[in-house]
Amino acid sequence: MNFARLRAIFWKEFIQMRRDKHTLRLLLFVPIMQLLMFGFAIRQEVRNLPTVVFDLSRSQESRDLVQKFEATDNFQIRGNVSSYTEALNSINNGSARAAIVIPADYAQSLKRGRPVEIQVLVDATDPTGSQAAIGSAQLVGLSISSQLVRAKAGTLRSPAPLEVRVRPLYNPALTSALFIVPGIIGMILSNILVLMTAMAVVREREVGTLEQLIVTPLKSSEIMLGKILPYALVGLVQITAVMIVGHLLFHVPIRGSILLIYVMAILFIVANLGLGLFISTLAKSQVQAMQTSFLFMLPNVLLSGFMFPREAMPDVARWIGLALPLTYFLQVMRAIFLKGVGLAELWPQALALVGFAVLYFTFSTLRFHKQLE
Repeated sequence: MNFARLRAIFWKEFIQMRRDKHTLRLLLFVPIMQLLMFGFAIRQEVRNLPTVVFDLSRSQESRDLVQKFEATDNFQIRGNVSSYTEALNSINNGSARAAIVIPADYAQSLKRGRPVEIQVLVDATDPTGSQAAIGSAQLVGLSISSQLVRAKAGTLRSPAPLEVRVRPLYNPALTSALFIVPGIIGMILSNILVLMTAMAVVREREVGTLEQLIVTPLKSSEIMLGKILPYALVGLVQITAVMIVGHLLFHVPIRGSILLIYVMAILFIVANLGLGLFISTLAKSQVQAMQTSFLFMLPNVLLSGFMFPREAMPDVARWIGLALPLTYFLQVMRAIFLKGVGLAELWPQALALVGFAVLYFTFSTLRFHKQLE
């Protein structure tokens, strides 16, 4: 081996890397971004689950019980509801992740030393978050029971006066596949479609066919829409295949409307294709387009709620996650698949997906100029 020639090629590649400012910035920025996300944003321990209270007792004892639940930091009380149905609806529409149901005879039973039961409803679509809530609720019941038994009977062999019955909703067995498979639909669509369309305009420029598009009477919006439609059809085929395989192999139920799934999927597909085209209009080469797409995929995986509970993330990470279409699409897919809810509960997420689709497609159209740079 000739070390002089090796040193020459090494120096040549180093100079080329230094001249490619875009790649150099990514090489320096991505490791720092990964460190910050994994170090600060990713948490497995779930805290502050939004919780509503259905208190039929309306006594000092029931209020003390609610305070003990909130003191665990696993439950964040968002307010009271007036019926059991309203408590279930709060969990269905996503405004709450848990509900505490206190019976009317709670205070009287405690004073007379009679056993009493309370119920805690937990949204178990996310097994990680629900397991923390279930364990915390049971610990509250054991703590109060121990205190009351010691105070009244002086022995722990007396019947426990308080029993906490936890009812996991939508996923009673806490099966991870029921949580992961609906999320995989959004992850596959997002990553593949953004990456493929991000190189669409750049590919035209590199192979020399962009000039042919420029001399045609096509408008910029027509060119962008023409590039989106084939990938949109591919996305619909992908979501169909994943739903069939997920239902047959992993026994994932589809409790909601299949038509609503496709409508939401179309909005999500258009939003991601618009984002990919916008990246394509910014990049100068296919390599830059691919690198920028990967930069987008990292927060897409980590901050959208696909792998890690969003309730466990700090506020900054949650705010960043709200800027990702995948965050809303995951909520939609899991709600339709596991909860069976409809558009009446999912209209905020649908409105967000419409906004992303219009925003990204408009940006990509405005950025694309029918002229050579």
